Amino acid sequence: MKTIGILGGMSSQSTIPYYRLINEGVNCILGGHHAPEMLIYSVNFHYIETFLRQGQWDDAAAYLSEKAVKLEKAGADFLLLATNTMHRVAPQIEQAVSIPLIHIVDVTAEAILKQGIKTVGILGTKPTMEAEFYTARFRDKFGITPVIPSPEERQRVHTIIFDELCRDVVTDASRQEYLAIMRNLMASGAEGIILGCTEIGMLISQQDFPDAPLFDTTILHAQKAVNLCVEREPLPK
Repeated sequence: MKTIGILGGMSSQSTIPYYRLINEGVNCILGGHHAPEMLIYSVNFHYIETFLRQGQWDDAAAYLSEKAVKLEKAGADFLLLATNTMHRVAPQIEQAVSIPLIHIVDVTAEAILKQGIKTVGILGTKPTMEAEFYTARFRDKFGITPVIPSPEERQRVHTIIFDELCRDVVTDASRQEYLAIMRNLMASGAEGIILGCTEIGMLISQQDFPDAPLFDTTILHAQKAVNLCVEREPLPK
């Protein structure tokens, strides 16, 4: 097996399902008591939240690149950045290491295209929904047209992530707000919805929204890690 390196802790609530899903996936394939060899560097989320809130992207890049180098030196064969938002600094992390970083957008786009979908709604933090690092990669690299919520809805989605989900608070009232926003995205032409923050799966599942396919980035990212770990797929060059 390949050794998985995970940059986690952004937040801890989203890192937990990565660990569980990857362990379950590898064991399902190999059976017995098999489990993946996995290295997790869980960062101090206080720094990440501060960098994000103050727009200190260079500081975020330097901080996460340093941790990525430590994972490589510890023996990781490839990296996962267990957060959508901080993929804004993925290029800097890729430059800092010699092992592949498995980009969360690429994994999600692969699943979307397999379903023949070309227009998708995106839920996530404000930087994820608004900045080109995320939406442009879907559009320019994969020909997928992103649809994002209104400014007021974006703020509400963002607030629920940071004030509730990152603190392990899950309420039905917030679920209903998300579902209403998702229906608005569908009315704007979306054929499916990307759960583009690794915590949103705590609040919304496919069962909650039978109207269209949901693409949970946490699940898709973890599934890709499983396939790479057991060498069902080759590592990208």
